[in-house]
Amino acid sequence: MSVTDISFLDQIRSLLKKGAPRETLRELTGELQPYDLSILLNSLTAGEQLLLLAVLPPETTAETLEHFEPLEQYRFLDHLDRETTAGILNLMSSDAVVELFTALHPLQTERLIALLQEPFRTQIRDQMSYPENSAGSLSTVGYIAARRWWSAEQALTHLRKVGTTAEFYNYIYILGHLGELDGVLSLRQLILADPATRLEKIMIRKLITVPAELDQEQAAQLVARYDLTALPVISKAGKMVGVLTVDDIIDVIEEEATEDIHLLGGSGPVETPYFKTDLFTFFRKRIVWLLVLFVAEAFTGNILRHYESILTQVVALSFFIPLLVDTAGNAGTQTSTLVIRAMSVGEIRGGDFLKVVWREMRLGLALALPMAGITFLRAIMLGSQANLGLTVAATILVIITVSSTLGAIMPIVGKRLGLDPAVFSSPLITTLADAIGLLIYFQFARLLMGL
Repeated sequence: MSVTDISFLDQIRSLLKKGAPRETLRELTGELQPYDLSILLNSLTAGEQLLLLAVLPPETTAETLEHFEPLEQYRFLDHLDRETTAGILNLMSSDAVVELFTALHPLQTERLIALLQEPFRTQIRDQMSYPENSAGSLSTVGYIAARRWWSAEQALTHLRKVGTTAEFYNYIYILGHLGELDGVLSLRQLILADPATRLEKIMIRKLITVPAELDQEQAAQLVARYDLTALPVISKAGKMVGVLTVDDIIDVIEEEATEDIHLLGGSGPVETPYFKTDLFTFFRKRIVWLLVLFVAEAFTGNILRHYESILTQVVALSFFIPLLVDTAGNAGTQTSTLVIRAMSVGEIRGGDFLKVVWREMRLGLALALPMAGITFLRAIMLGSQANLGLTVAATILVIITVSSTLGAIMPIVGKRLGLDPAVFSSPLITTLADAIGLLIYFQFARLLMGL
């Protein structure tokens, strides 16, 4: 059964229009996953969406809404009755609720917070106190906690009691008297342990944790580096704030990758889907970078005007300008892309600056040598004089080396200045390489051709 099948959609619409019993609609949609239900909802009208959400089980609706953007979630919740909205909110994951609340107007947020039950309400307020895009704001509080002096049997009894409401139960987190994290225990260890064994005897004490204030991208790198399924988040006081789960990390990776791709393309990052983003937002995100690059490219024109007399003496010099500037931009873009990627996954750190620059300088020179030879032969085959071919070849040799080095330097310097390395994207690197390449070209022309 496909949720996009016309006959299935017509059947759903017909039942909603007739006011079919709740059980009939639940049975028809019972085999659909939350993601499939989100696709189905997008195929219905606004009125049909609300009718369907009102008859679905609250836990199913809660999972389904997590596949929508926060403002869409609010539109649904705002049009449902208060009791239904409260039931859904209290079943949503804490990180999804925090993301929703932080996207709304404070008055809207307070109205929805009032629908939360304690202690969930207090936990949500605590998470909202952490910086946006931090590990604390992203963590979920739906983990299972136990006390170190409990026996394995007591922990299992507790698990049976709260397991149905927990979001994550692969691990049991062992807390001390003041809520500090003392250790962790896998569900497998707990099941296989002797019922009378105290948890402090079998728990793992050597833990990998992250502070609640840590940036979400750095937390995602830790999960990937240590191949974890969950990562405990700790407050400054050492108390357990929540856990970052794999599905949270996947969302972070997708979000960060999307942001980097936008920046690499010379555009401000856009958080909403393409067709749900209005034209003015795209205009605002793209015009700034286009203007910056436009102004930067104007310097290229100034350089050509400055060396107009040289071009007048040897017109053939102009034939190689597109080749030179494009090659310089391509070399710089290659390097910056590799360096930005390595920095984003933690392979390059701030202290590696000199090592990276030295590596890319040598690599740039190695790449430039064969290309310089090919360029010289091409110039000769086109009928150019040997000194012109030598000028073009020498320029290629230097600009590839310089552009590769520049592509390595700029992202690292940007990171040290507190900027996203992806800001130094291919359009910016290419623009700078164009200007530098022309300066080098005309200086070699003066030196080697006596102009």
